[in-house]
Amino acid sequence: MSSPGVPDLTTLRPRLPSPLQAVEDERFTRRGVRLLLKRDDLIHPDLVGNKWRKLAPNLTAAAGRPILTFGGAYSNHLRATAAAGRLLGIPTIGVVRGEELADRPLNTSLARCAADGMRLHFVDRTTYRRKVESDILARVLRAADAEDAYVVPEGGSNTLAVQGCRALGEELSGRADVVAIACGTGGTLAGLAAGLSPDQRALGIPVLRGGFLTADIRALQHQAFGGPRGDWQLDDRFHFGGYARTTPELEAFAEGFENRHGLPVERLYVAKLLYGLVVLTDEGAFPCGSTVVAVVTGTPQET
Repeated sequence: MSSPGVPDLTTLRPRLPSPLQAVEDERFTRRGVRLLLKRDDLIHPDLVGNKWRKLAPNLTAAAGRPILTFGGAYSNHLRATAAAGRLLGIPTIGVVRGEELADRPLNTSLARCAADGMRLHFVDRTTYRRKVESDILARVLRAADAEDAYVVPEGGSNTLAVQGCRALGEELSGRADVVAIACGTGGTLAGLAAGLSPDQRALGIPVLRGGFLTADIRALQHQAFGGPRGDWQLDDRFHFGGYARTTPELEAFAEGFENRHGLPVERLYVAKLLYGLVVLTDEGAFPCGSTVVAVVTGTPQET
């Protein structure tokens, strides 16, 4: 397969820096806290939010080679990678967790990937868990007929992605006391914290259970920057049962936020972030006079 060379990402016309929007919400103002939304969801209609920031440097590094990456059946990362391939004319391969899914009709998310030209390769869950092991990865690449592919990890969080997300912090330098973001694999927070000013703090709201992200973020920063960067912390209380899980309480909160502010709220990440910030504000976690930025990293998927 021939390589078309380094893609020109400027042809996609990303909206950077993304807008910063003030929100008047009495749950914050009564505590003397100013809430701003960093609208990374407006960067690009197909490569939304942190997906642009993480994928862009990897697309450049791939230099037109096919891109192989990993995700579950509802992975936003797979959808963004497939869309990038369609827009830039780059072949993409998605390694999907769950061999049993190969014989079932594609769900809406995977059907969108396929429609965008992504070739889907399903693997059993044991293999998927061990995908970072070199011999297992080599086996997957052979089975997927993708030994020449540029490999992007699950969630897109690698050294280039973390370095790309540093620009998010730089865009917010001096604009807030605390910058909060929902976390999946931790790469965006790792880069965000590195780009903020020394007097700013980054706050991560994990959407997965397990409490493993602290070590992962430290490792990502070490790989990307040679050591720890920035002032950051995690609050693990707002995952609502884990990834892709919601509750009636969270659904009601998200609908209420949408009605108050006219902003569609993505449920798996953004709703949990905003809910956590309301609780933390009510607990007095942010001193009176603080400015808090919530990074809007995605938009609701169609179903």
